[in-house]
Amino acid sequence: MKRVQLFFIVLCGISCLQATATDFNVVNYGAKADGITVDTQAVQKAIDACTKNGGGRVLIPAGKTVVTGTIYLKDFVTLHVENGAVLLGSPNYRDYTTNTHKNMYKNEPHMDRCLIFAKDARSIAIEGYGTIDGNGHKENFTKKKGGRPMMIRFVNVKDIHLNDITLINPAAWTSAWLYCDNISVSGINIISRVNNNGDGLDFDGCTNVRVTNSNFDNSDDSICLQASRPDKPCRNISVSNCHFSTKWGGMRIGLLSRGNIESVTVTNCTFKNIQDSGLKIQQNEGGEMKNMVFSNLVMENVPRPVFMTFTQQRASVDTPEGELEPLKRMHNFSFSNIVVDNSKSDKNSAFFLTGFPGHNIEDITIKDVQFTVSGGGTLEDAKKLEIKEYTQEVLNGWWPEFSLVGSLPASGIYARHIDGLVVDNFILNTVNTDSRKPIVLQNVKNEMITGVRLNRKSISENDILKQ
Repeated sequence: MKRVQLFFIVLCGISCLQATATDFNVVNYGAKADGITVDTQAVQKAIDACTKNGGGRVLIPAGKTVVTGTIYLKDFVTLHVENGAVLLGSPNYRDYTTNTHKNMYKNEPHMDRCLIFAKDARSIAIEGYGTIDGNGHKENFTKKKGGRPMMIRFVNVKDIHLNDITLINPAAWTSAWLYCDNISVSGINIISRVNNNGDGLDFDGCTNVRVTNSNFDNSDDSICLQASRPDKPCRNISVSNCHFSTKWGGMRIGLLSRGNIESVTVTNCTFKNIQDSGLKIQQNEGGEMKNMVFSNLVMENVPRPVFMTFTQQRASVDTPEGELEPLKRMHNFSFSNIVVDNSKSDKNSAFFLTGFPGHNIEDITIKDVQFTVSGGGTLEDAKKLEIKEYTQEVLNGWWPEFSLVGSLPASGIYARHIDGLVVDNFILNTVNTDSRKPIVLQNVKNEMITGVRLNRKSISENDILKQ
């Protein structure tokens, strides 16, 4: 019996050694972990040793605050921030290196640097119940002070996990994922309110992406899907079981749209207290946008639950100034099982869908919607039928935002330049008296509008304005 016990003790010891042999604690590589000393070199040494060893975990230990500038993740490295640990970005802009690719939007080179970077790597991860704090407060980082580093940027990386981690206080975007494949994001919390452009997750030309069970509280768009290169589509994206709260857009799809953006599903999500729009879907460069499903969504205080635009504008830093990409197609979108309470929002909280003269958005379905709005539209609003088009003169070099068009003549749905629109079981309730039509269609063909109710009464053809 004693021999058996001894055997298991020895076996357990070997197993424990094997379990810890692939852990690389940054303290063992010289990190002071005192919340003051910049430990960039020690953290990088641990990462380099980890990848050289064939992979493992680089540990930011519990109870410690490790300050660092730019670090480079490499093959088979998991950055593990333990529960109670903080990886803190240096407050000094000079601690962020310049060889970390670039921000792909025009006029924004001040966001080129970043805290955590990886390029041409495979099988990397960031995990743990600890916190990565970008330390991006305005007293540390502004455009005038040199720039605002992003927190995370990955370029051409395959097989990525971002799990069970809290990301706070980036000086700019929380993360930029460029041309990456096979991405799993789960159980994360992002709080990015201390500086401007506090996006959450920006997937540019990425494929096979899953985002689940996460919370977003941002100063800009929570999740962006985009394509800055014609040869790098953004494809096969699923977002589920997430909560969005932001000063701008819950999900923004497009703007950077030189490549195709397609095969997207968003389901079982909640959106609350959003300043601009819940779903912003905007094609304006040379790609094609198609095949997207949005279902089982609940929104509260979200002006414009759906805001779709098809127009022509330069967004990419790689497109020469003064040049515009040719428009292709934007088609096949489904919105269903959506509950929206905008009883406390402004009067312009309708579904706003607009193509461009000569470039219709094709085949949109809006079905099974319960929509409560504040109302308050005036007779003057109802007569305002010349809504500005998103032409170059109106855009004046900027994005197609709602503020450029002003009040809408519809309380529920405003649709323009659409070919193939189905609206079914759309229930609209107005808190205050509204003089506008519930639905206004301008240059919309092949439409089918059924089962629409306004304040619990079925509407007639006379309640839909068609031009």
